[in-house]
Amino acid sequence: MSMRSMLLTSVAAAALTVSLAAFASHAEHTVHGECQSVYDGDVCTWGTMAGDRIVDFGATVPLATVENAPAEAPMVFPPQFVGVVALPAEIAAATGFNHVGVNWEPHGHPPALFLTPHFDFHFYTIAPEQVAQIDCVDVRKPTNVPATYTLPDEEIPGLGTLVGLCVPNMGMHAMLRTEIDDTVPFGASMILGYYQQKFIFLEPMISQAKLREQRSFAMEVPAVANPGAHVKWPTRFEATYDEAAHAYRFRFSGFPEE
Repeated sequence: MSMRSMLLTSVAAAALTVSLAAFASHAEHTVHGECQSVYDGDVCTWGTMAGDRIVDFGATVPLATVENAPAEAPMVFPPQFVGVVALPAEIAAATGFNHVGVNWEPHGHPPALFLTPHFDFHFYTIAPEQVAQIDCVDVRKPTNVPATYTLPDEEIPGLGTLVGLCVPNMGMHAMLRTEIDDTVPFGASMILGYYQQKFIFLEPMISQAKLREQRSFAMEVPAVANPGAHVKWPTRFEATYDEAAHAYRFRFSGFPEE
């Protein structure tokens, strides 16, 4: 082989090595967060990255968690989280969402359409210790709530008025305007959370009855103006039921490209 041919071969090999390394650095890979037992089923968080780019993130919720949730439980206010599960560190750094707080509401709660057994899955952009400090004393409502959403004030017997549906240790809850006067029990709804006029959580609220159907479904994620400088906003939510695993995969995706 001539010196020129050897040189060309070396250059080609080096270029191929660089190309393969670049491809590997941008290949999709799964990152794992924590798992926590909730009613004898492990709720686990995860995400998919492609290099530094976020592809999706979410949580796996076993059907066992849904089925084993107690039909009766003491009525306490504020409601207590039955699970607080950290998202992967890479996801927290890339999106601003850092953990999911799980609530089980065996009797539901007002407004009327939510008076059915259901789960709350709060994907928070603030740390658990900050959530624990929310006391609802600050009754200022945010100005960046989507036009299709509202922050109603709800009168609760024995508790007074929840301004903006604010629940201590949780935050204000914005719901779809079209749902505010509904009385038919809901299946699933996307809730937006705020406190001190700032966005703090994205919440798929899902009835036990809907989860028991063992069928995949999707919900719209509304566009929110200025959710926070550190927050990367998803545009899609899917709940995919895996028959083999007997579990749902809750997945947020559709992040804007940088």
